[in-house]
Amino acid sequence: MTVTATEFKMNLGKYLVLAETEDVFISKNGKVSVKLVNSNQDKVEAMRSLFGILPSDISIEDAREERLGRI
Repeated sequence: MTVTATEFKMNLGKYLVLAETEDVFISKNGKVSVKLVNSNQDKVEAMRSLFGILPSDISIEDAREERLGRI
């Protein structure tokens, strides 16, 4: 969901609750400037969104090592 900065400020509590289930994009002057996400988001899912698709049998530590070129 995308909201303006003014709307976000006026209804902060509403958007904090909403951010528990979906990302909230906050725009200023017509451009998205902030993405509000749930801090408890699954780490593997976060890595997939940042690095691409990971094999299902890889651990977070293995993925980190692979990204750093240590394997």
